[in-house]
Amino acid sequence: MIIRAADCIFESLIETIMVGELAAGEPLVEKPLADKFGVSRTPVREALHRLAQAGLAERGSRRAYFVREMAPEDLSELFEATGEIESALAALAAKRMSEIERRHLMLIVDSGDACNDPTAYSDINRQFHEAIKSGARNSTLASTLDELSMRTFAWRAANFREDSTRLASSRSEHRQIADAILNLDVEMTRRLVCSHVASSYLVSSDILARRKMELPVKPNA
Repeated sequence: MIIRAADCIFESLIETIMVGELAAGEPLVEKPLADKFGVSRTPVREALHRLAQAGLAERGSRRAYFVREMAPEDLSELFEATGEIESALAALAAKRMSEIERRHLMLIVDSGDACNDPTAYSDINRQFHEAIKSGARNSTLASTLDELSMRTFAWRAANFREDSTRLASSRSEHRQIADAILNLDVEMTRRLVCSHVASSYLVSSDILARRKMELPVKPNA
C-alpha cells in the first residue's frame, strides 16, 4: 500500500503536537513545513486542513493555521459524544455480529494481551474498535463515529504512551467488552463501552492538564 505524503505529514504533525513539541498558538506555516518534509505545498495544505478537522489546529484572521488550544470542556464534549455513538454501535454489534466476527474480535483481544509496546497496541486498539463498528452494520452511525474518531485518535494514542497504567486497563476493558459481545449481552456491552470511553477521557483530561501546566509563561507586554 502506497502511503500518501499528506497522510505522513498529518500523522507526523499529530505526533509533534501530542508530545508537546508544538504548543498551542504556534503557527503552522505551509512553506517551512513543505521544506521540512521535502514536498510541495499541496500535501501540506491537505494535512493542515485535516488537522483542523481533527480539532488540533485552526485558521487565524489571515487564513494561516496555528495549533489550537483544546479547552477542557471541548475535550469532555468530544468524548461524551464518542461514548454515546460508540456504545450504540457496540450494542448493535452484540446483536448482529456473526460467529466468525465474534471469534475474530477475541483474537484481536488476545493479540492486545500479548502486546507491551504502546505504539503497536494503539494499532491493535484501532482494530478492536473497527471490528465492533463493522459488526454493527449501521453505516450512518459508523460515519458519525469516523468523524469523532479522527478527532479522538491522537488522544487515545497518547493514553498508551503517557500513562503507564492505561495499557493494562485497556486490555482488561477490551476483554470484558468482547466477552459481553460473545455472550450476546446487549445492555452490558453498551455499558462497558461507555465506561471504556470514559476511562480514555479521564486519562486524556490528565494529559491536557499537564500540557497546560508545561506551557511557558508569556512575559507581560
